[in-house]
Amino acid sequence: MTQRAGDWLTQAKKDLEQANSSRENGHHEWACFIAQQAAEKAVKAIHLDLRQEAWGHVVAKLITELPEEDQPEARLIEKARVLDSFYIPTRYPNGHPEGAPFEHFGPLQSEEAIEYAGEIIRFASDQLAGD
Repeated sequence: MTQRAGDWLTQAKKDLEQANSSRENGHHEWACFIAQQAAEKAVKAIHLDLRQEAWGHVVAKLITELPEEDQPEARLIEKARVLDSFYIPTRYPNGHPEGAPFEHFGPLQSEEAIEYAGEIIRFASDQLAGD
């Protein structure tokens, strides 16, 4: 089987660039969603590097499914939970009682999402570099 962990991590980093671009252009809902996607891809890269299959989109769950010795501190899992909260409501109008997604997300949320995704990507980079 071809090892693709590096490709997943590279795409995670590229996604984080897009999240920053979306934030700069005032598309905070997309910045939050893409940040979540970047973190998801980074954690999946770790799983691939460990020759494990990883399914699903819940970043916190993907992290806790890593072998115990490869898991980060609990605080990073909490940050993953914040990112997971951006998976659906940033894209679908029925994710909120009323209003379109863009009306519910602003600079505060996108800044936090990008920061947290960056921390998860750095964690993944360190894990892959430690091989």
